[in-house]
Amino acid sequence: MPIAEDPEPRPSRGDEPGGSDPSGTGEKDPFADLVLDDAFVRGATVKEQSGRTRMLSARWKHTPPVDPGGRRSVNDGPSAAKGRFGRKPKPAALDPWGNPRPRRRGWRAPLLVVLTIAVVLSVMNVDGLRTWFSDHLGKSSSAAPAPVPTVAPETAKPTAAPPTTPDDQPTVDHPWKGSPAEGWPTGQEAFVLPEAKAVGVFSADEVASQLQSVKAYLTASNLDPQVIAGARPEASLALLDRADRANAVAALDHPTKDTDPTSWFTRFDPREAALVGTTVKVQGRISYEGDGDGGVLVHTDFTFVYPLQPGPDAEKLASSRRRTPDTAPGGTATAKPGGTAKPVGLVSRAAAADSGDTWTTRTIVRKVDDIRFYDPKHYKVDAKKLVLVKTQWDAGNSACDVYDGFLHPQFQQFESHDPEPTGPTTDPYDRSKDIAPADQCGSVSRT
Repeated sequence: MPIAEDPEPRPSRGDEPGGSDPSGTGEKDPFADLVLDDAFVRGATVKEQSGRTRMLSARWKHTPPVDPGGRRSVNDGPSAAKGRFGRKPKPAALDPWGNPRPRRRGWRAPLLVVLTIAVVLSVMNVDGLRTWFSDHLGKSSSAAPAPVPTVAPETAKPTAAPPTTPDDQPTVDHPWKGSPAEGWPTGQEAFVLPEAKAVGVFSADEVASQLQSVKAYLTASNLDPQVIAGARPEASLALLDRADRANAVAALDHPTKDTDPTSWFTRFDPREAALVGTTVKVQGRISYEGDGDGGVLVHTDFTFVYPLQPGPDAEKLASSRRRTPDTAPGGTATAKPGGTAKPVGLVSRAAAADSGDTWTTRTIVRKVDDIRFYDPKHYKVDAKKLVLVKTQWDAGNSACDVYDGFLHPQFQQFESHDPEPTGPTTDPYDRSKDIAPADQCGSVSRT
């Protein structure tokens, strides 16, 4: 096999003229039959070092390599000292040239220090931490308050009063604080109508229409925001029979002790009180039966809870209110023949002067009505209009003996000049008892 240094083939013997035998004996050249193929290269006993090995050898003559540690064999003697917690040190990472890489700073130790400091501070000032979470995240660091259980509309008369709740002061932001009505149905959700069946001379469809009229009357009389704010209840008046409508209009125009329009309609003087938001909590039930004369008799029993905030003149009106001179102490207000009303006053003295109008209160009104639809063949009535046969009502947290056509809630932040209560203390949320006439101004156990 020719090589680059010798373009001419070598002689096969040593006796040619000018032969290559250096001895001059004429013997054959020992390298004449040598072939530098792959087999020759693989069989070589001495091999040339690679370029990388020669480069590293030259570098290490001046800069010896550093032992990274951790790469020891069983013949290297005792192992090096272990790291923290008895752990073996990790072998150092090497760069492509075999040098150890600089170790990165760990992030676990600083994080552990920060968490330790936070835990220590929280233990030292739990209340402060809770306040911070409440201010910045809108939630307390303590466990979230249990959700208020939802109370379904009544299907029968309850056997006991609602459970006692914490006596917390309600505010504009939390108007239902401390009220058992917080989980009650809202507004018309409580007016669940029973299944309509034929009664007397009326078919099932006619009874269903009558029940819808009763629901509309309850809504317009007790839930209409404008009526609650003192407006004239025109929608309610339109649903009443001619005689009842005339009596209600007279009561609105000339309210007195014996004809108090609040027995029909829930109204507040806007100068004194305003509804907080638009939510009114309601609980109760509706039933019906035949009236024994071919007609239908509908029974309604509902409690309405109104969250209220002071009006622009609330403090002035609370300071100037006096018992009306023509009303004797302990008088009862007759709503209509056969019905009575017992205004119940919540007497409380002025509290924190800086509470301003952020504190709210609640007035609880319970109304029990018997509404009759007469047989038009035997009575001169409109079969689609409501006739109020009997009305009973009870107002918790409303000033006693004030008959001007409005309810008058008392706010804790304003000192009241109403008369001291001499009657019993009642629970306005207790629907297990019937409304009983009272001859004295009492107080309520909660609002």
